[in-house]
Amino acid sequence: MRLSPDRRATLLVPAAAGVTVLLWASSFVVIRAAGADLSPGPLAFTRMFVGTAVLLVVAARYRRPLPRGRGLALVIGYGVLWFAGYTVVLNWAEQHLDAGTAALLVNFAPIIVAVFAGLFLGEGFRRTLVIGIAVAFSGIVLIAVGGSGGGANDGLGITLGLLAAVLYAASVLLQKVALRSVDGVTATWLGCAAGLIATTPFAPQAFNELAHAPVRAILGVVFLGVGPTAIAFLTWAYALTRTDAGTLTATTLVVPAIAIALSWVFLGEIPTPLGFVGGALALLGVTITRRTPHP
Repeated sequence: MRLSPDRRATLLVPAAAGVTVLLWASSFVVIRAAGADLSPGPLAFTRMFVGTAVLLVVAARYRRPLPRGRGLALVIGYGVLWFAGYTVVLNWAEQHLDAGTAALLVNFAPIIVAVFAGLFLGEGFRRTLVIGIAVAFSGIVLIAVGGSGGGANDGLGITLGLLAAVLYAASVLLQKVALRSVDGVTATWLGCAAGLIATTPFAPQAFNELAHAPVRAILGVVFLGVGPTAIAFLTWAYALTRTDAGTLTATTLVVPAIAIALSWVFLGEIPTPLGFVGGALALLGVTITRRTPHP
């Protein structure tokens, strides 16, 4: 039995969002691990180099026309902000924060996106969206209060984490507008290419550090380019084209809970009891945001 387009979209959008969430959560742990051997700028450049190479293969298969004018400007704008600015700042932040705390701070962004999308993109404020964000955010606060364990967090790291959240939120809003006239594949590979160009000044340092980096760090940055960059941003663009920016970004509130669990397993950053409760609330909040209210 073939599914109708509406039914297929109903199934594929949550699946695409789920892939993005899992890959982005894993990126916090891999960045934390690879950051022991690679500086923030070189790590960002290498990640964008790998991601752009993979995305060019995908773009060659689809052969979509390149955007022009305002559409191109929006794609380049969000690409520089997200793929370059956000990535470098996050890498820098994780030199001063454990993976779980970095994920928590970055995930202030859904609150920013939901508010501005409601005000300026005409998405409004559904009751389930507001309640879900409130519940999930309370979970984030609990995790922040309880701490995620294992990190020597400092003021600079917290400031950089919040700056990353602002860059993330601004990028989502620009991308949402760009996707009205540019297809997801084109917007993703062009955005990543813009990020690669913007991080090119770090290329000489990247080549030098990679020559002396251990194999695990190199494999980590390759994973960041293929998974959390190429694959995750494609699935993100697919979902964002088909749902509200506020609703979709609220789904990423579950990222800190997953990142804390992964950092516990792979980095030994053990969460506190409050962290467990906060993670459960974050999951509950995301579930609420995905519900469609009855008329």
